[in-house]
Amino acid sequence: MTTGPSSVPKTMRAGVLVAAKSIELHERPVPRPADDEVLVRVTAVGVCGSDVHFYRDGHLGDWTLDGPLVLGHEAGGVIAAVGAAVDPSRIGERVSIEPQHPTPTSAETLRGAYNLDPGIRFYAIPGTDGAFQEYAVIQGHFAHRVPDAVSDHASALLEPLSVAVATARKAAFAAGERVLITGAGPVGLAVAQVARASGASEVLVSDISEARRASALRFGATAALDPVGDAEGLAGAGVDAFVDASGAASAVRSGLEGLRPGGRAVLVGMGLPEIPFPVTRIQNKELTLTGIFRYANTWPAAIALVASGLVDLDGMVTGTYGLDRVQDALESTADPHTIKSIVEPQA
Repeated sequence: MTTGPSSVPKTMRAGVLVAAKSIELHERPVPRPADDEVLVRVTAVGVCGSDVHFYRDGHLGDWTLDGPLVLGHEAGGVIAAVGAAVDPSRIGERVSIEPQHPTPTSAETLRGAYNLDPGIRFYAIPGTDGAFQEYAVIQGHFAHRVPDAVSDHASALLEPLSVAVATARKAAFAAGERVLITGAGPVGLAVAQVARASGASEVLVSDISEARRASALRFGATAALDPVGDAEGLAGAGVDAFVDASGAASAVRSGLEGLRPGGRAVLVGMGLPEIPFPVTRIQNKELTLTGIFRYANTWPAAIALVASGLVDLDGMVTGTYGLDRVQDALESTADPHTIKSIVEPQA
């Protein structure tokens, strides 16, 4: 391992989920990077809905908490050390972490869809610790250099923006199109901004929360709609593309009803494992329906969108917390005025 001018400490602090609704601050050894990895001194970590599910329920989808786990997968920082196969000149580089470890030889990785690798290891999923700690390791090619124009907070939030970029590619946003997004959480707001950057002429965002509808108008939406009060308008919207970022069955249904014939739908939000679909409508209107599972090959585009000013991530940050307040950061997401909370492990 090659380290920078300031030697890396032997131990670090980590916010550890030990049971549902219980985070403890532990002292742990600083991990050593493998030959192809870098050690990142973590400066900012965004709180994601998946972190909140693990914290509140002890499980997320098919994953169940089976031992102590460090949450947090939206992370950025500074390279503090490198493995033997990584150029030591990278030490001191500001980076955004793409938090996954795919199998290099899987069929999915070889065809470029490494996010779909069945054997992938991902930050903050049982078996792989995340970034609510002072240091973390990642393969060198998944530590993406960021320019000075991208702040530490934005560097961390390139991860949810990458979800939005992957969604935009699946939804095939095009200039002059009309887009509907259900759910005005952080991912929904990021998708709205990417839709505008892609040239969409109208971006309609629907959410049950008045506070979140107000946020949507600040981050890309041309109109913010109440799914109950504006239900008739949503059903007859006739949009080109629909993205669900809520996971709510009623939102998926209303979005599909709002598509024009031949329209495209992408499901991003995680909700119930099964929901009913209007099969006849999908068939008769020849709708295209697909899902998103994380991202692949999105960081360069995400970095460019932020560095150019087309997407504002810093404005989405509504609170910052130290490692001793990870639990408060997770609880903060219950407030509808919270858009994105950030944990700063070095604070």
